[in-house]
Amino acid sequence: MSTRYFFVCVKTTFAACLALLLTACGGGGGDNPFPPLVTSFRTQAFQYSLPAVILIGGSDLRISMTLESGGACANPSFSDSSTTSSLVLSCTMTQVGEIPLTLKDASGKVLYQTSVTVPKPQVMLKTSVGDVTLELDPAAAPITVNNFLAYVKSGYYESTLFHRVIAGFAVQGGGYTTGLVKKPGQLAPITLESNKGLSNLRGTVAMARTSVPDSASSEFFVNVVTNTFLDYQSTASPGYAVFGTVIKGLEVIDAIAVKPTGSFIGVPDVPLADVTINSVSQVK
Repeated sequence: MSTRYFFVCVKTTFAACLALLLTACGGGGGDNPFPPLVTSFRTQAFQYSLPAVILIGGSDLRISMTLESGGACANPSFSDSSTTSSLVLSCTMTQVGEIPLTLKDASGKVLYQTSVTVPKPQVMLKTSVGDVTLELDPAAAPITVNNFLAYVKSGYYESTLFHRVIAGFAVQGGGYTTGLVKKPGQLAPITLESNKGLSNLRGTVAMARTSVPDSASSEFFVNVVTNTFLDYQSTASPGYAVFGTVIKGLEVIDAIAVKPTGSFIGVPDVPLADVTINSVSQVK
């Protein structure tokens, strides 16, 4: 590499410098005297649906490299802070479980292979009665989970109520505020995912809906007891889509379920004192 080329690299941006490097070194082909070398590959603790960062160290690295993940690491892109010795790659995790990662150069040559484990997402509901942690199952019900997490990330559930409470059955919330006022800002209704092998067992969380199958939006309910009659039976009786389970705080749900209720503006089973969802956040 000539002194003149090095001077040009100093005067240009990283992206332009990489372009010159590819030109000067044969464009990444088989006769390239300076092939990329990966010496370190560090990943942060990946979380479903959230941005993930991968730090790649080495020499003669290029932003023309690609990361294959079977679609699990969606929309990968290199940060502007990347250099030829340290690349910063970001993406969004769209799958859970064991995810294989393969880093390749522009010609398709494998430079590094590893795998990461992405856990099921967990969401904490902080209520006026106590905290409840839900573990969601995007592998079984991806549309429903992604819809729920969209509401979580937007802060929609803040200050909503558990507005329907039936002892020995379920507690329902996520759509109304004090005074049984419908909260605006709901997203479009989603496709029903009730025929996915998940059952309305005690402690599971499912989407509430109208008599129209594909009508669920923000409201959800937690089964206080096992309610298998709510499961998918047939296209004529499609049931309700389970998408997660209470893994901590089921006693809080039980406490909500026995709150005194009455009729309010013609609506039955409304707690006489507000049971408020103060905040909801993804914690894993």
